[in-house]
Order: sequence, then structure tokens, then C-alpha cells
Amino acid sequence: MKSLNGKVAVITGGNSGIGYSTAKELKENGAKVIITGRRKEAIERAAQELNVTGLIADQSNLTDINALVNDVTRKFGKIDILLINAGITKFSTIETMPETIFDEVMNVNFKGAYFTLSKFIPIMNINASVILLSSTSAHISPPQASVYAASKAALNAVMKIAALELADRKIRVNAVSPGPVSTAIMDKIGLDQKLEDQMTSTIPLSRFGKPAEVAKLIAFLASDNAAFINGSEYLIDGGQCV
Repeated sequence: MKSLNGKVAVITGGNSGIGYSTAKELKENGAKVIITGRRKEAIERAAQELNVTGLIADQSNLTDINALVNDVTRKFGKIDILLINAGITKFSTIETMPETIFDEVMNVNFKGAYFTLSKFIPIMNINASVILLSSTSAHISPPQASVYAASKAALNAVMKIAALELADRKIRVNAVSPGPVSTAIMDKIGLDQKLEDQMTSTIPLSRFGKPAEVAKLIAFLASDNAAFINGSEYLIDGGQCV
């Protein structure tokens, strides 16, 4: 039995990685899925592969966020599931962090996520579910990831307050914090065997997670099976934070 029949879901950054796998999982569970992304070619290809709706939007840009909300409202009305997934990772020591990189990471990971939530609230149905994609980086303090970790820690703080503010509308807000997951972002940070071995050595289960594993957790939180879960952060990290 499909647990999300009749639900409308929006996934930001849905053309690859965890967002893509979650779109697939939600679709298979009966949801009507909309994915967003910045790159036209990538989002159109992913939408075709998944048989979902693809909309172009830069989640760091408030004009794009407003346009996205208007577009979703016009085409679908209200929504039931919002996965705020779009994010970027850039590394530098605190001493050498350029202001441009600081602003870029914060604009996507925190400011963009914050205002995506803010602007979508008016078109959320009663009993809707919001999931913010955070990270174990908010807990393990990885060197050279100070801004990324700070952006995710800030997101966790917003999640808890949003859970309180939206509770009277029965809208649940939770966060999912993956550890290292095998996605294209690993290639972007220059993953080689040495770095992979170093990272897996910090994980008791001695492996990276799979996007589909994270997607199943998100699908659970989006469903009515999680109707009494609100204001919680779920670590899915093979024990990395233990």
C-alpha cells in the first residue's frame, strides 16, 4: 500500500544525490513530486528520468524562491511535503576563509533554506511535513568546514523553532542529518582512496551511507506513520556521532 497517495511534495535540489533518491522514493510511495534545481539541463533530465515535475530555481535567490512558490501554487495548489535539500559544501580554514565563499555557502545552505521554508508556509496543508536536510558536520566539528557546519547548526536551530511555531497548524518540522553518503558531492570535494579510508575510519559501520537509505528515512518522516514526530533531528551516519 502506498503511504503517500494524494500528497504533493516539493524537493529542492532534487536533480542528484539524496534529493534525487528521495524524489524516486516519494514517487514510488504515491506522491506527486516536484523537484527544483539551478541547472536547466540537469533538472529537465532528472525530471524525465523520474517522471516528476522539474522546476528551475536558485534557492539562494529570494526572487527565484518567490517565483517557485507562485509556480507551485498555480500548478498544484497547496503542498503536503517540503524537503529543503539544496546545499553546497566548500572548505577553507577559518584563517583563510574568503568572504565570497562564506556568503555563497550561507546564502544557499542557511538563508536560502530559511526563506524557502518561510515562503512555502502559506501554501502548506494542515498535517504537512517539512524535512530540513542537515548534516553530522553540525556535531562533529570537521576542520576546514566551519562555515558549512555553522550553516547546518543554524538550520537545526530554525527547525526546532519552526516546529513550535507551526504546531497549531499540525505542520511537523524535522531534520535529517546524514554522515558521509556516496553522492556526486564526494567527487566535487576531491574524494580519493586515502580520503575515503580516512572518512570511513570515523564511522563505526565502516562505510559510506547510500542515498536510498537516507531517502527511506525522509519518506517515513513525510508520511502519516510519523504523525507524532515533531522538532526532532535524525542522525543517519553509521554511528559517526557516537
